[in-house]
Amino acid sequence: MDARLIQGAAYLVLIIFLTIVLYGYIMHLYRSEKKGKRNYEKYGKMALDDELTSPPVEPLEENEKESK
Repeated sequence: MDARLIQGAAYLVLIIFLTIVLYGYIMHLYRSEKKGKRNYEKYGKMALDDELTSPPVEPLEENEKESK
């Protein structure tokens, strides 16, 4: 077998694997937001409101309840 053929096959397998992982992650985000576990719009606003005096996205009490 030629080395280029092996590289091409490995590249194709890697691209297919990464595409499946990407779509799985997108589905995970969509389902989490649909079920009400997370509101990702709040996290998107962090980039716009990044002052030191800005309130946290999620209060600390909510995180402690989830871990218990």
